[in-house]
Amino acid sequence: MHVRLSKSFGFEAAHWLPCFPEGHKCRRMHGHSFRVDVIVEGELDPSVGYLIDFADIKRATEPIERALDLRCLNEIAGLENPTSEMVAAWIWARLKPALPMLSEIVVHETCTSTCHFRG
Repeated sequence: MHVRLSKSFGFEAAHWLPCFPEGHKCRRMHGHSFRVDVIVEGELDPSVGYLIDFADIKRATEPIERALDLRCLNEIAGLENPTSEMVAAWIWARLKPALPMLSEIVVHETCTSTCHFRG
């Protein structure tokens, strides 16, 4: 049986987007309550009845959450241009070694704006 699991975490962070033109609202420093969905996918092991323990996903995401929460994202190496797309790719690069079944990262920048990244 093929399954997909999702575990979410959130962080509060400020950023500005230097890639946008002068005068654009996103060029100014502002903040978001980000939510990230970490999605793993694979074949269920029938002998145990689950794909992966949700606690294992949480354990893998905790250092990332700590690195991003209450920060200015532009000051984090690799996030000098912290668009949702770049944040998703940054998280993926740090999670994939710990979660080989990782299939997707979804970054919710606002209630209505998300980025889906599949490596």
